[in-house]
Amino acid sequence: MLLTDDLLFDYQRCDRLSFLNVYGDWRDRDRPSDFVLKLKQDSQHYRNSVLAHTDYETPRYPSGDWVAGAKATLELMRQGAERIYQGVLYAEDSQGVTLLSRPHLLIKQPGPSAFGEWHYSVMEIRFSKRPKAEHQVMVAFHTYVLAQVQEVWPHQGWVVTREKGFSAVNLAKYGRLMRGIMGQCLEMLEKRQEPEVFIARHPCGLCEWYSSCYAIAESNHHLSLLPGVTPTRYRQLQQLDVTTVEALADADPEKLAIALEAACNNQYAPEVVATQLILQAQATLGDRAIPKPGQVPIAPHLLPVSPIELYFDIEAEPELDVDFLFGVLAIDRRNLCNGTEPRQTFYPFFAETPAEEERIWNEFLSLIWSYPIAPIFHFCDYEFQTLKKLAKRYRTPAQRWRPILKRFVDIHKLATRSAIAPVENYALKSLARWLGFDWRESLASGAQCVLWYDRWLETGDRRYLEAILSYNEDDCRATYVVKDWLVNFSQTHSQPH
Repeated sequence: MLLTDDLLFDYQRCDRLSFLNVYGDWRDRDRPSDFVLKLKQDSQHYRNSVLAHTDYETPRYPSGDWVAGAKATLELMRQGAERIYQGVLYAEDSQGVTLLSRPHLLIKQPGPSAFGEWHYSVMEIRFSKRPKAEHQVMVAFHTYVLAQVQEVWPHQGWVVTREKGFSAVNLAKYGRLMRGIMGQCLEMLEKRQEPEVFIARHPCGLCEWYSSCYAIAESNHHLSLLPGVTPTRYRQLQQLDVTTVEALADADPEKLAIALEAACNNQYAPEVVATQLILQAQATLGDRAIPKPGQVPIAPHLLPVSPIELYFDIEAEPELDVDFLFGVLAIDRRNLCNGTEPRQTFYPFFAETPAEEERIWNEFLSLIWSYPIAPIFHFCDYEFQTLKKLAKRYRTPAQRWRPILKRFVDIHKLATRSAIAPVENYALKSLARWLGFDWRESLASGAQCVLWYDRWLETGDRRYLEAILSYNEDDCRATYVVKDWLVNFSQTHSQPH
């Protein structure tokens, strides 16, 4: 049995991922998305930036020949190289399992080892804002293999991340955690125990096995496809033998609340969670939206139908800290004849370079003030928070932006507060697609727009710009579709006082 660092890292995120990477049919894998490829590229660029002013040596060996790589790394360690980048460590543990470790950097330290009066410690460089538990577990794993190679356990190990910088790892703590995780991973692989499918919105959407796993979950109507069914809650449901959507729809709310009490973690009332899960199953089975219990209908002033309405969506590049597109869809209901649709006009404000953010910010404000009383509908909180951020960044006078905030209406907040819909999640795409709307770019997403914007900056190819504009306009139109449905839903289920 060979246990690699990649398998152990993947196991921490998803045990099924490790299993499929060993035993799965590789013909079932998806091609890596452009966004995943970008993440890998960004990770490599970050490692390069950290090491830019550091001298190091790299073992030379044929690509993929880990035995040769381990020999080359061992020779550099015997020579006393100060730093070794992309070394390969090979060792066999007491159970006869071969361990393959490829730490980002081995750093020479004073103190005896099998090589002489020096030994090595591990440093991992991660494209993450802060060190996560799985990163520290990997430092412990690399250190564990390293200790067997150099015959001494180093006292130090580090993770380098973008915001936190250098962070020391508690090797005693994470070493214990690592050994437990390693034992579980090895047992699964040795016994070929294929883990059950469980679809989580993140990180499943980035996985190359996603389509394969999703097809299984969809064919089985797996409970993980229901909003609110977390891994912890799913385990509680299994203990009650509630393993199908039908069983959950018919579950006893009181028994379910008792079972879910530990899974609610004092954050949500178990009675509320139990009722919501049951209604979610019923909505899914009936393919219909259900009013959320205990909620009064949305008051008309909170969800206005106005002569002119604005629908607002932003595209941003987080790494550049730039909001590069403000899209506004104006719906004009004035002068309508019977049976005619409202006039729709889309206004895109696009920063062709990050330096143009201030320009499009002011152009956006000018448009908003040209409709001084129109409500501004958006989906989720990003647009609201960004307005405040940019006002501060560009020292915008308060009277030019503060009144606008009072016109903002968060459709996501109102929808999730008032309705339980037959969707897999309450993202804009899920709700709008359930209502029959679809995007012209079927695979487009906010993450894809980040990639397109980076490509636009690199190449100047206007096809990327047009793709972004198309996606953003569709986001605005999708918000309009959900809002229109929500108005009708609220009116239909309102109760006379």
